[in-house]
Parts: sequence; structure tokens; C-alpha cells
Amino acid sequence: MSLLLGPMRQHIPGFKELSEHKDIIELRPGKEILIPLFANHSQNFELLVKEGDQVFIGTKLAVCEERMTVPIYSSVSGIVKGVRKVMHASLKPVAHVVIEPDGKQERVQAFAPIDPDQASREELTAFMMNAGIVGCGGACFPSYMKYRGVSGIEKLIINAVECEPFITADYKMVQANVEEMLLGVHTMKRMANAKEALIAIKKSHPDLIDLVEKACAGKDGIRVAVVPDVYPMGWERVLVRELMHKEYEKLPSEVGAVVNNATTAIAFARALTKGEPIVDKVVTVSGTAVREPVNVHVAVGTPVHEIIEACGGYTCDEVKLIAGGPMMGKTIVNDQWVIDRATNAITVLESRPFDSIACLRCGRCSDHCPAGLQPVRIAQAVKLKDSEAMKKRGAMDCIECGLCTYVCPSRIDVTENVRKAKRTLAAAKK
Repeated sequence: MSLLLGPMRQHIPGFKELSEHKDIIELRPGKEILIPLFANHSQNFELLVKEGDQVFIGTKLAVCEERMTVPIYSSVSGIVKGVRKVMHASLKPVAHVVIEPDGKQERVQAFAPIDPDQASREELTAFMMNAGIVGCGGACFPSYMKYRGVSGIEKLIINAVECEPFITADYKMVQANVEEMLLGVHTMKRMANAKEALIAIKKSHPDLIDLVEKACAGKDGIRVAVVPDVYPMGWERVLVRELMHKEYEKLPSEVGAVVNNATTAIAFARALTKGEPIVDKVVTVSGTAVREPVNVHVAVGTPVHEIIEACGGYTCDEVKLIAGGPMMGKTIVNDQWVIDRATNAITVLESRPFDSIACLRCGRCSDHCPAGLQPVRIAQAVKLKDSEAMKKRGAMDCIECGLCTYVCPSRIDVTENVRKAKRTLAAAKK
């Protein structure tokens, strides 16, 4: 990282008002639910059900013996119709368990609840793994890995920042489930053996700050941390930098921090008290090209085209459909993919071509990069096909936040150049 750093962040319009003050729409399962056999980049799952089997909400569908992978559970009651390979939100073709819902939505307890104050840290970590708890902010990283064997943790940071434009799913979840969130935070704090838990909320959400501060009253070692309304404040490296004034190489635990998403804390609380895995999601559907921006409550495995239809459909013929937010989400060519455990948003934008001009050498991409990289130098290395320079410039440290593209006055897709460098280095490593 360079010693001469710029702001490394930027305030960008949020467009949160499109959905944050509307009631959540409840969408019941349609004709088919497709559960992705995918977690933390792994697809090597052992299927525990077969075609024709009756399943219920909470039935364990698949397990994987690979490191850092958690089991997958059914989100509906119905009949297993087989396995189908379709496009996933990760832009990979993935096997999905196809279930025909019976409309009854009957439940089974997926696993026994556990008393978070009586269980040991090791027992809670194993419980979190078996419950299939993953990061609900988009990453899908198995949460138990953050607590296994950690020591010297000073702060547990709960990310309720939601810094991407349009997305308000975490806002709505915390607003409606603040006590469950605090139970999850309390238990995660125990698991990390942290001295303090900070719930990070942007200053532009004073109503949520007030709600959570009141709920935290009397809760030992848990408080709200108000952070600036800048992007990408929700990235864990930026949160640690803001709240602890520390930098680390690979993991926040190196500097005494564990970071988890607020909705993940709620999901964990439900697992603890109800024996319930992540079987449903609140997803923000917003953008300039969807008729009724809103948050929807859906079963995991719900096809996106059904959700778009429930939101009034598209406002134009040519749309850009993004799994996630407009900055870090992945653009998908159609709406036939489904909601996964980590999906928090569907962003629908008008598809507008734009022209770029030659790089002005202004340095804005480097000044604003939250990882302290020099994207223009990486782009140069890509043009020259110089793998050693790509590696030296830290291309693999890019999180593809999109801020370099956003601030570029030449309208160059700077982020895509860095992605090319990452693909080149990944291919060379293989």
C-alpha cells in the first residue's frame, strides 16, 4: 500500500428512499423452488434426498465434506423433482435441487436449539456450522470460520452499514428484528471472547441509530458506532480502519477484530432459539427500471422472474439485471436465476451504452481505491500482458468494489481491467 493515499472512499447517492419506508411484500412460493447446491465457491455436495422424496421446511438436503462449507436445508415443503443445472447468481452453472411446493409450508425442526449462555465457545461454533449460517450480506462465507480458534479479539463489529446504493434489506431486517439481532450479537461476542461489540450504522439513518441505541441500553459491552455515509464503508477492511484505526494483511482477526453482517446475527439468533436454518430472505428489488421498488420476503430458491413480476415488472425493454447492488453485484443476462442464502438485492437499471475516452492520468482511481491500489497501473500491466507487474501492483487484493470505475472522468470500466488481471493471475496459478 502506498504511503501517499487519497480519501480511499466517496459519498455516492444512495437512492434508499425508493424502498426503505415501504412495507415488505410477502411472496409465497410458486410452482417450483430451486435450491442451489453451492456454498463458498464449492459445488461438491452429497445429496441426502432423491426424486420423489417429501421434504419440509428445515429438511437437510445436502452436505459437503470440504473445508469451509456448511449444509443446505429446504426452504419449502413439497416433493423433490430432481436436480437441474442452471445459472447461479455467481455467474456459474450450478446444480439446483428442484422442489415442487405443496402449498402447506409445513416445518420440521432442522436441529435442536441451544442455550447460548450455557454452551461453550466451541459448542456454539460447531452449532453455527451445522446450522448452515453464512454471511447474509452477499459473500456467503461460512460464519463459523470467523470464530474457530480465534484469540485476542478486542472488538466484534456488526455491519449494518449497507453502503451500496438502492439496498435496504438490512435496514428493514434490523428495524423489524432488533431484539433477535442483539441476541445474535451477544452470542457472537461470547464466541469471539471480544471485549466489546460495535453495531456500525451510517449517520444517514438516524431513525435506525435511535432504535438500536435504545435496544442496547443495559446490554453490557454492546453499543452503536455511527459511521460516515461513504462508499465502501461496508467493506470489513474499511470498517476496521474507521472504528479501530488499524490495517491488516488478510483477516481482521490479525488486529483483534471479527466482522459479521447484521442480518447474519438475526439468522444466527433464529437458529439458536428456534432450530431454524436460513430458509428465507428479505431481498431489496430496486433501481431505475423496476416499476415498484420494494423489499420482498421470499423463500430461498425463488426464481427472480417471479419476484420481478410481483414488483410490477420492468419499466423498459432493455434492462441491466444485477444480482446484488450496482457497485459490486454481478450482471446476469436473464431473470431465470434464483435467490440464494446470501442474496440481499436485485438491482434493475436501464441499459444505457456510454462512450469512454482515453485515460486522463488524473489519478482519481488510485486516490479513491479503498485497498490502496493503483488501478491505472494494473490496467497498464494488463495491456502489456505483464503478469509479474499485475502481481506486483496487488491486483489480487482488489475486492471489485467498483469505486474506481465510478469516479473515472473518462468513463473507463477500470474495475473490469483489474478483473482481467485477476483472471490472468488465477489462470497462471492453476
